[in-house]
Amino acid sequence: MKHATECDEVWHAGDWGNHEGLIKSLRGKTLRGVYGNIDSHILRSQFPEDLSFEIEGLKVYMIHIGGYPGKYRKIVKERLLELQPDLYVCGHSHICKIMKDNKLNLLHINPGAIGVKGFHKKRTMVKFGIDNGKLIDVQVLEYDRNV
Repeated sequence: MKHATECDEVWHAGDWGNHEGLIKSLRGKTLRGVYGNIDSHILRSQFPEDLSFEIEGLKVYMIHIGGYPGKYRKIVKERLLELQPDLYVCGHSHICKIMKDNKLNLLHINPGAIGVKGFHKKRTMVKFGIDNGKLIDVQVLEYDRNV
């Protein structure tokens, strides 16, 4: 994936599926991610269920199944309140979504699905930069299913 290889880091919100080719293509990149509900025990041993980290002043919380503003899973809302991230990333729905949560003062991103299997009509990913703790140049990249 050209856009992923151009980035300093690649983050994955779970449901890796056939991950070996992806991981090989990203060799040398920092890869952060969580496992999803379809992922094997091998992936579950390589990636955590949830992940929190700070990068360039931006606090990030990531989990596969988490919900979205106003409809968080109970445990996820508790973690969001505890961690107070600037950015919350989740997957599971395979629907690309970027929403501001004004109550928790965070941005929610679900990058959608980049794989070729599943019910999604387009393959999507989100690309952005970080500058002094703020997201910049946020882009939704969209691909046809057969490419």
